[in-house]
Parts: sequence; structure tokens; C-alpha cells
Amino acid sequence: MHTLNNIFQYIFNFNDTNVVTSWIVVLGALTIITLERIFPYDKRQKFFRKGLFNDFFWYTIVQNYILALFIGFLINYIDNHTGISRLQLLSNVPIWAIVLGSLLFHDLYIYWFHRWMHHNKYLWRLHEAHHSTEDVDWLSGSRSHAFEILINQTIEFAPFVLLGAPAEAAVIKGAFSAIWGMWIHSNVDVKMGKLQCIINGPEMHRWHHSNNDDEAHNRNFATKFAFWDFIFGTDYYPQNKKPKEYGISNYFPSNYFKQFLYAFRKFEE
Repeated sequence: MHTLNNIFQYIFNFNDTNVVTSWIVVLGALTIITLERIFPYDKRQKFFRKGLFNDFFWYTIVQNYILALFIGFLINYIDNHTGISRLQLLSNVPIWAIVLGSLLFHDLYIYWFHRWMHHNKYLWRLHEAHHSTEDVDWLSGSRSHAFEILINQTIEFAPFVLLGAPAEAAVIKGAFSAIWGMWIHSNVDVKMGKLQCIINGPEMHRWHHSNNDDEAHNRNFATKFAFWDFIFGTDYYPQNKKPKEYGISNYFPSNYFKQFLYAFRKFEE
């Protein structure tokens, strides 16, 4: 059975794989930031945009660290009460196969959960923070309510631990998710052509954050694989125009702590 120390190895695994993937994430972020400056999708957007410090410090650093600790304890609790990790079901499966399988199946889950959050008034309260940013860029994906991240990352990483996958698989999957989250929100004017119909990029996902186009409303829920939207009929992929505004129409606080609490405000009668 995994002890708490085993759980932490998945989250804070400072071996060679962790160091390499950490540098890859940093280099990926710097590359995307550079592309935003050279090939901006929306030339009006500034690097030091509204809410940058809030998203970088409170969401990316503080919230992610605290949630990683909490998710570790939560997975450990599940394991202690089920003992499922003793079966080591994925211990002999190649790392590449585990990562690929996780990318595919977790992305399908994210598609449907994401879609559900847009159509359920209670879940929308959690997801609202993510849509509140008025400038969509490489860091916008970090602004997500703590409870939304708690749900999605527990479901994302619990199978690695509980099924006995090598720690490297979870680290690689986490790095891939981090880079792709930055990419699909990036302010990069890229033309992916038919490839956009398979893997997701800013061409489609920026429309998901549009606040001025009725046709784009509740569309493009996919994260890594755009084909989910095409398969389930929620794609919106215009090629001759761009969104004019982002964010949400109603009031939303700018402070991290107020944003967290705002999700629990009373519903209007």
C-alpha cells in the first residue's frame, strides 16, 4: 500500500524526470510568451495585463502548492481505505502507454465535465472564475477556482497512484497538461489548418472565452483534443473573424480571496 511519502513522490518527485519536465514547462512558458510578443492574436493585449499578479502568484504558485498537498492527503486517504494500490495494476505497463491513455481518457472526462459546468448553475459558480479574465493569454488557464482544480486534478492523478503507475508517468502527464493549458489560452496568432480539428489550439479555445458572439456561446469545450467538439457537435471554428471581447458580462471581483468566496454567494430569486 502507498504511504503518504509514496503519494508525495508523485506530487513532489524531485528525480531526474521531475527536473527535466520542470525545465521543459519553464521553457515552454518562455517560448509561448515570446510567440505572444512576436505573433499576437490580439494586438491590444499587454503582457502586464489586469490580474497578472493575481493569476501568477495566488493561483499558479500559492493555490497550486496548497492543492497539491491536499490532493496528496486525499489520495492517501482513499488508498488507506481501499488498499487498491497493492494490486499494482499498471506497474508493468510502459510509461508512454500510461501517459497516452491518461491524455485520451482524462481529456474525454474533462470535455464532459467542462460542458456540464457550463450548463449547471452550481458548477458554473466554480467555473466562472476561469472565464472572468478580460485578457486571454498564456496565464489565463491558471485562474480556476480551487474546488474545480481539486475535482479535476484528483480525478487526473489518483489513478496513477491507486493503480500503481510509475511516478514518472504522473510527472510527464502533469507537465504536458501545464504546457497545453498555456498554449490553448495563449495570445498567439497561429493557423493550424486541419490539424486544429484534431488537437486543440488558441484558434478554437479563445472563442470559448468570447463574450460578444452568441454563436460561440457554450462551444469548444475540448482542451487537448479538439475532435471531441467535432464528434459531439459543440465546435465553433470561424476562420474569417476573431473575438472582440473576453470575460463575463456580470460583475466579478479582482482579488483572489474575494474570487474564491464569490462562488458561494446566494442565488437571486
